[in-house]
Amino acid sequence: MESDRFKALYHYNHWANARVFDTLSRLMPEQYEREMKSGYCSVRDTMVHLISAEWIWLMRVNGNSPTALWSPIDFPTISRLKERWVELTGEHEKFFSGLTEEQLKTPITYVNTQGETFTYLLWQILQHVVNHSSYHRGQITTMLRQLHAEPIATDFLLFYDMAPGLVE
Repeated sequence: MESDRFKALYHYNHWANARVFDTLSRLMPEQYEREMKSGYCSVRDTMVHLISAEWIWLMRVNGNSPTALWSPIDFPTISRLKERWVELTGEHEKFFSGLTEEQLKTPITYVNTQGETFTYLLWQILQHVVNHSSYHRGQITTMLRQLHAEPIATDFLLFYDMAPGLVE
């Protein structure tokens, strides 16, 4: 079933985000906010963007079109952002628990933060969200290296190696 594949992708995405949060929890506050030349200017800003994008897409597939992403200023610590991510994870679990094959083919129309209207099939949006998060986790890996911090692997197949039987 295709819906099972998307559920597996979101299990992977959650696992990968959790690994990044664990790594970021070891940063000093100055490292978390340090302005850098990649991503969204800092580890904080990039991670807020990543999680905020996951939130805004969930809102969109549920029929809402928020006018803005979250502000990094609202997340001065990694623990505050992680708290909000844990809440969002629960919202994702609720959404995916009822996901059907038919819904994957449903057109979703939304208005983006610039006021433009777009329509995509639900499966396209779900795939986009995981790809988007993977891209920004890669940027965070680069930033961690620049900070002389140890990055963590979040490869898709590593997820299956580390969590055998979790998803099929």
